Amino acid sequence: MRGARGALDCDVLVIGGGIVGLSTAYAITRAAPGTRVTVLEKEPGPARHQTGRNSGVIHSGIYYRPGSLKARYAVKGAAEMVKFCAEYDIAHAVTGKLIVATDRAELPRLHALVQRGRENGIPVRELGPAQIAELEPEVRGLAAIHVGTTGVCDFTAVAQQLAEASGAEIRYGAEVTAIDRRADLGVAVRTADGAVVRGRVLVNCAGLHCDEVARLTGDDPGMRIIPFRGEYYELARPELVQGLVYPVPDPAFPFLGVHLTRGIDGGVHIGPNAVPALAREGYDWGTVRPRELGATLSWPGSWRIARRHWRYGAGELRRSVSKSAFTTAVRRLLPAVTEDDLVPAPSGVRAQAVLRDGALVDDFLIREGVRAVHVLNAPSPAATASLPVGREVARRALAALARG
Repeated sequence: MRGARGALDCDVLVIGGGIVGLSTAYAITRAAPGTRVTVLEKEPGPARHQTGRNSGVIHSGIYYRPGSLKARYAVKGAAEMVKFCAEYDIAHAVTGKLIVATDRAELPRLHALVQRGRENGIPVRELGPAQIAELEPEVRGLAAIHVGTTGVCDFTAVAQQLAEASGAEIRYGAEVTAIDRRADLGVAVRTADGAVVRGRVLVNCAGLHCDEVARLTGDDPGMRIIPFRGEYYELARPELVQGLVYPVPDPAFPFLGVHLTRGIDGGVHIGPNAVPALAREGYDWGTVRPRELGATLSWPGSWRIARRHWRYGAGELRRSVSKSAFTTAVRRLLPAVTEDDLVPAPSGVRAQAVLRDGALVDDFLIREGVRAVHVLNAPSPAATASLPVGREVARRALAALARG
């Protein structure tokens, strides 16, 4: 850090090679050609965590509070993602989806979603049982809504294309271990192999580790990432499901519930549930990292969530440890499914920001520090919204760059 300005390796140093970090690099070089961008990613390739371990859905934006960043960026991002995939010949399809009420108590929430969709400018069609059966013969429900702008794509391929098209220097296998920030000079980042990379502005898109990177920078993120694992099964009889089928979500949680997703490869994934992970990259119950688990348990917000939502959590845990319980949950939408139809598939982990008072951060959360921009909450629909989110993060990074 003591070198002259000319000794800097780049102008903007992005930590995290998921879809948001790579979209940010892409947006910076598009908005300010000639800006030198370096991306540090600890894995040997891009999109190894949240980006590459989700259901591959291009979300419409129907769920999100009108005026929120999630609503604005999902609606805009869905259209842009389809256009991006078409431009670069990335596998995608706009399939539409059904949100199905299976219980009378869900009908008011379903009708509220219709109104929310219209407020967000999303075309929504209301369906009765016969119309549900026309679209999804094996799905049963009292009522449903059809959202035409939902689709599926290969987000890993999108991330790879963003990396290539950005023109940024991408360093894989570069795990960040220390950060030295000097207001008058810039930032120096040390990686696990002992290399030091210097830049003028740091952008933190570290996903599951974003709060730790913020603290390494010297900024108090004011939240803690609490990892929730989402477990999936693949349907052995994919012909039972034609497209995308979702339950009516519980508005108290930022999780969408167990849903049925016919992916771009023609396979059908079922899930995810949402259970506490015992490590930030805890993709199964056998992965336990005591330091990370201790950090979760020491955060006051974790215990407040547990006290407030223990009934919901108990149900999710039961479905995690009991395939029978998981199958029962799926049968609410798809009565024909059996335990033998469910084949275990790779899990994902959601990086959920939780405040000290136990509140689950429901919107995207981007905060700034001296020579730093931190993306502190970017769960679903971050992949869908990655292009507009990347532009917003890039705007802030370029503004910090201009301030010197």
